[in-house]
Amino acid sequence: MKAFLAHYRQSPRKTRLVTELVKGKTVPEALTILKFLEKRAAGPIAKLIMSAVANAEKQGENGKALVIKSITVNKGLVSKTVMPKAFGNRTLLKHRASHIDVILGKK
Repeated sequence: MKAFLAHYRQSPRKTRLVTELVKGKTVPEALTILKFLEKRAAGPIAKLIMSAVANAEKQGENGKALVIKSITVNKGLVSKTVMPKAFGNRTLLKHRASHIDVILGKK
């Protein structure tokens, strides 16, 4: 009843805004919330929850009766590039990634 998404290319800070909305909700409620949410992370998180439900159904559980016990967003890799600036200077750009873990449980 677990699923994880590694190296999701969005910062953990922005991704946590979405995960905090669905924490503790039932699976149908969480999927409905994510369906109408206008954040980029809503689609991959909904897909991740459906993957966790499929894992639970493979073990013989009822997918609609499950609750999102915990959903955590951890820091992933940070790739760095430079952007040229005036007078021969440069600025460091950090492209952050996230690792997302979902654990489902019974009510």
